[in-house]
Amino acid sequence: MDFDIEKIKSLIPHRYPFLLVDKLRDVVSGETAIGIKNVTVNEPFFPGHFPQKPVMPGVLILEAMAQTAGCIAVDYLGEEAEGKIVYFMAIDGAKFRRPVEPGDQIQMHLTKTRGRGAVWRFDGKAYVDDELACEAQLTAMITS
Repeated sequence: MDFDIEKIKSLIPHRYPFLLVDKLRDVVSGETAIGIKNVTVNEPFFPGHFPQKPVMPGVLILEAMAQTAGCIAVDYLGEEAEGKIVYFMAIDGAKFRRPVEPGDQIQMHLTKTRGRGAVWRFDGKAYVDDELACEAQLTAMITS
């Protein structure tokens, strides 16, 4: 199953310029999904990071991965998650393997490793053209 931008906006509260997921592909309810982020030169962070050689900040790649994970959890919980927000609790083992530049498409593969009640944990890997760009384990809490 795929989620378009309207479905994503119904699941998480983020909006421009901080909504960093354009689409979800291959969603397996409560388990896994591939988040898609099309990176354009018009992103608001590029003029300052870096003017001579635009590179997407690593922390924003992690945020895009977390937004993908949040969509997986909130969609699965359904009515139980209405009116609640997903907050980061931990980022472990983050590694950046290649820069993400204007024109790249990031494909973020998120897989739940733990999901009980309010606390969820995911393994995440972000790819550009089948090349690993970033990896991390993300832990989040769903709360009001």
